[in-house]
Amino acid sequence: MVHIAPVFAPWWSIAHAVQSALPTLPGRPLSDFVSPFLLGLIEGITEFLPISSTGHLLVAEHWLGARSDLFNVVIQAGAILAVVLIYRERLWRLARGLGDPVQRDYVLKLGAAFLITAALGFAATQLGFKLPESVAPVAWALVLGGVWMLAAEWLAARRPERSTITWTVAILVGLAQVVAGVFPGTSRSAATIFVAMLAGTGNRAAATEFAFLVGIPTMFAASGYELLKTLKAGGEVHEDWGALALAFVVSAVTAFVAVRWLLGYIRTHRFTPFAVYRIALGLTLLFMA
Repeated sequence: MVHIAPVFAPWWSIAHAVQSALPTLPGRPLSDFVSPFLLGLIEGITEFLPISSTGHLLVAEHWLGARSDLFNVVIQAGAILAVVLIYRERLWRLARGLGDPVQRDYVLKLGAAFLITAALGFAATQLGFKLPESVAPVAWALVLGGVWMLAAEWLAARRPERSTITWTVAILVGLAQVVAGVFPGTSRSAATIFVAMLAGTGNRAAATEFAFLVGIPTMFAASGYELLKTLKAGGEVHEDWGALALAFVVSAVTAFVAVRWLLGYIRTHRFTPFAVYRIALGLTLLFMA
């Protein structure tokens, strides 16, 4: 077992001191809301940026305390809602344009990618094929994912920039989502965007849009599955619903801002800074472990 708790001990002391100094709301201390606020903030920032929300939440939970499965479902749902709102017009056009062969073809490819992920992801879950969300595997996934991103950017820059989503791209994106689910720290957005770029969709905006649109049903399905398991086990009985609501709202608002910023950023910039950041974070975690 790899532990990073000793490294963050000074920061925990500061955090506890700050929480103790916070005022008290009627019926409960304001410090009760610090942890859900920060975790919702981290989830919203990192869920759709190609830097791995799992890796950041793993570190944050050592500092702020581990949360329940239902809490994790709720903050992820907030991030998904943000993407739905951002792409609401695009989703509406796709729904209305099924009579158009081009639009229908795009929807079918989205569906194929999702079904591949759903089928293989369910099989992997039933077989228990998933690495633990502990520091070492996540750190290595961050490093290797960063190297993968640098290689993908280098190769994509030497190919014609295409916006077309082929069936090959759709199938590989579906497979990439499974890989991201099995190897925590990979980042679903990083895996899907860069598979699409390497498979022929060299245009960053087109690759990112397809990756995010596929992520909507995928993440809703995964969250729904986890929610049903939690409710079946009675896990909601002891939840702090006020903290859940706060974390959901913070995650949704933060993800909305982060994704809108990312979509504008990639129109004129490469993903290279994200790759470098991943490698630095992964190496730092390995060093501290």
